[in-house]
Parts: sequence; structure tokens; C-alpha cells
Amino acid sequence: MKELNDSNFEAEVLQAEGLVMVDFWAVWCGPCRALAPIVEEIAGQYEGKVKVCKFDVESSTEIPATYGIRSIPTLLFFKNGELVDKSTGLVMKNKLAEKIDSLL
Repeated sequence: MKELNDSNFEAEVLQAEGLVMVDFWAVWCGPCRALAPIVEEIAGQYEGKVKVCKFDVESSTEIPATYGIRSIPTLLFFKNGELVDKSTGLVMKNKLAEKIDSLL
């Protein structure tokens, strides 16, 4: 998984081709820690089909502010650089897989 910040977000997400899922999280966030293994499993399951990235909202604040991230964990889905979907809160793996399948 690619670690994102304000300086590499555009190159890694907005200029990427295909589907990119960005997990906005923080180390102190319990639901974020619960979601982390699910995100890792999804990254493995969809390797080569979906680019999975993590964005620590504590280390960089410009991008989360730009996309109105007020609650974490939040997953943003970009397709060819365009925001196409969003999920906030802890989500189960099967629901996340269904969402990704619908976006591919």
C-alpha cells in the first residue's frame, strides 16, 4: 500500500489511471485500526486492479480539508482521477468488495 501525503496525492491519485481507494486514517482512531486489516486484505485481493493507498490525516491536512474529511476512517474512491464514491466509518470486507466491484 502506498502512503500518501499532501505532496504526493496528486501524482499518486489524481493522475492515476483506473480505480484508486484512499483510506484516510489516524493512529489514535480505534475504528481506523479495526479497518486496517480489511484494507490490507482488499489490497491483496484486488492487486493489479485497484491501487490502495493510506493517508494519515495527522501528518498532512491540506488534502483531507480539500475533500471535507471530518470523520475517520473515510475511504474515497477515485477513477481516472475523479472522485466517484465515498465510505465513512468501519465497513465489513464483503461490503467493501461489493462497492469496489461496482466501481471497476
